[in-house]
Amino acid sequence: MSNRGLVFLFPGQGSQYVGMGKAFYEAHQEVRDLFHRAEKILGMDMERLCFEGPEEELVLTYHVQPAITLVNMACLTVLELHGVRAAAAAGHSLGEYSALGAAGVLEEEAALRLVKLRGQHMQTAADKHPGAMAAVLNLALDQVGKICRTCDIEMANYNSPGQVIVSGSEEGVLQAMEMALSAGAKKCVRLNVSGPWHSRYMKFAQEMFQTDLTDTTFRDPGIPVVANVDADYVKDGSTARENLARQLCAPVQWQQTIELLRQDGFQRFVEVGPKKVLRGLMRQIDRRAEVFNVQDPQSLEACLGKLKGSG
Repeated sequence: MSNRGLVFLFPGQGSQYVGMGKAFYEAHQEVRDLFHRAEKILGMDMERLCFEGPEEELVLTYHVQPAITLVNMACLTVLELHGVRAAAAAGHSLGEYSALGAAGVLEEEAALRLVKLRGQHMQTAADKHPGAMAAVLNLALDQVGKICRTCDIEMANYNSPGQVIVSGSEEGVLQAMEMALSAGAKKCVRLNVSGPWHSRYMKFAQEMFQTDLTDTTFRDPGIPVVANVDADYVKDGSTARENLARQLCAPVQWQQTIELLRQDGFQRFVEVGPKKVLRGLMRQIDRRAEVFNVQDPQSLEACLGKLKGSG
């Protein structure tokens, strides 16, 4: 099976669901071993959290960030057991830690430790500066930008040509949703999040997280990895560390990330982790790209069959 040109994409916060990773846990000793190691590193009951929830406990930022990262790692482990390896990687926000792990920049323990701390710092910052986020669908980027300036909020995610996420104070986000609908947006959806991620309100989290990042070893990437903050390839371990610090307040340039990879000739992508959010965004960005996902034995089988068929 050829892995030439295969890009692994790793999902972030929002892709979680109760039961994620359970089928792979039951099917593979390597995944069970991974969970047991993670529980020791994190000091958390990851099996119960991922497999049983409850939902209101799983979605807490400081729980969900290590949980999604662990399930991403589990899906990656299973792919590698089947001889499927990435030629390049990228991750959406939190997913960037999984991408850096896949590229050898972060060791397993370091990645898990960092995402736990990241979630804690982000929640602390959100408690100090509460806010909201919303998806604005099918409105021109310049119009969204103008509305954000008027409402004193920020664009947090450039997800696809038809989807921009805005972030800031609750009052500002609600006002922006009204203005966007009046300006012709197809739809505006308030997101079920506990803080204004990727905005200036995360500055406190960024400052606290800087020490954690400084104390962590970052190696140079073994495969190309595209960073969220600038939609460019990570040059070395030091750049990877700086990117993760900046990422907390900066917008996620996901559309631009995918466009760079497509422009550089990558044609096949696998979403490695729970749900199919990134697969859906890929269809909005470039329908010519081949995109699969792996989150359970059924999707794995379908992915392996398609990869084998496409050579």
